[in-house]
Amino acid sequence: MAERPPLAVTEASSSDKPIAIDIRLVSKHFGFAQDIVRALDDVSLTIRENEFFTLLGPSGCGKTTLLRLIAGFEHPTQGRIILYGEDISPLPPYRRPVNTVFQNYALFPHLTVGENVGFGLEMLGRPKAEVEATVSNMLRLVRMQELMNRRVSQISGGQQQRVALARALAPRPKVLLLDESLSALDLKLRKEMQIELKRLQHETGITFVFVTHDQEEALTMSDRLAVMDRGRILQIGSPHDIYDRPQNRFVANFIGETNFLKAEMLEVAGGMAKVKLDSGSIVSAHVPDDLAAQGKVTIVVRPEHASLVSPGPLATLSGVLEHVVFFGTDTHYHVRLDQGGEFIVRQQNDRGKSQGWSTGMRAGILFDGDAAQILSD
Repeated sequence: MAERPPLAVTEASSSDKPIAIDIRLVSKHFGFAQDIVRALDDVSLTIRENEFFTLLGPSGCGKTTLLRLIAGFEHPTQGRIILYGEDISPLPPYRRPVNTVFQNYALFPHLTVGENVGFGLEMLGRPKAEVEATVSNMLRLVRMQELMNRRVSQISGGQQQRVALARALAPRPKVLLLDESLSALDLKLRKEMQIELKRLQHETGITFVFVTHDQEEALTMSDRLAVMDRGRILQIGSPHDIYDRPQNRFVANFIGETNFLKAEMLEVAGGMAKVKLDSGSIVSAHVPDDLAAQGKVTIVVRPEHASLVSPGPLATLSGVLEHVVFFGTDTHYHVRLDQGGEFIVRQQNDRGKSQGWSTGMRAGILFDGDAAQILSD
């Protein structure tokens, strides 16, 4: 298997809080000889205390493998995992101050809600009075006190998810790992639980590490997130950083909708560049920290960071409106550009007022002042 060049990832520090998890050049390989699969390839990142950190990426990108390494269910082929200054790489799961909430919750159907929450504490040999007090506090935290004596087979999926959270939080782990733990819920309940998870993390002060392939979940809940692909971390940052300032094509394409445009870089100063589009327009664009290239580049512009205007010299781009798609809260306008290719503009709907645009019309496109971002690839 050919070696891949090292990937530069710029990680902005989220705060001055202590480092809870320090992943240092961790790799995980499965198989032997010619059949080796690199599930993780020299991954490094730091997660701060009391941070809601998300590992985001498509299926097979390595995010669950990394979570299992932190939990101790797998051991790294190379590299180290440091938890609050201690190398936990060789430790078995039961010796790590870490708990995991799995996708299927793994509750005991023959036990009551309260018995499920207290099970782990009893296995740790905690006194009965402490177990009872902790169970009561945890059920109050997840708003499940009234169902304490009901069997988990008699409650809904969303309620089971809350019980699994309460059980995982009861021993007060230093880190809580959540592996696609909302994916089994319906859309409305999943959105409600996103807010609940963030509330729980804030109230408990425990570091949460959440794994998902759902971009909206990651953007909604995270203090910071890492976008992963093929066993590597491509970009780390806040939801705003990742969405508004993607550094490469994969991140830009994976997180929401975006428009790609070819351009020529003319000059760079202070983290901004002047670029010339194929239309002849010159616009400003943000430059990734590690980009040293000149000449031909690709820029991205989010659909909501552009607007439709009358075609003319003030428009950045021009074309013909091919499709108008109504989504309730907003409308997407698909413009076939004069230079070729399509550009999507998303405009919020103003109730009761027509936007005045229809299929077949010529339209101009105008960017917000700081909308464009140059990609590093």
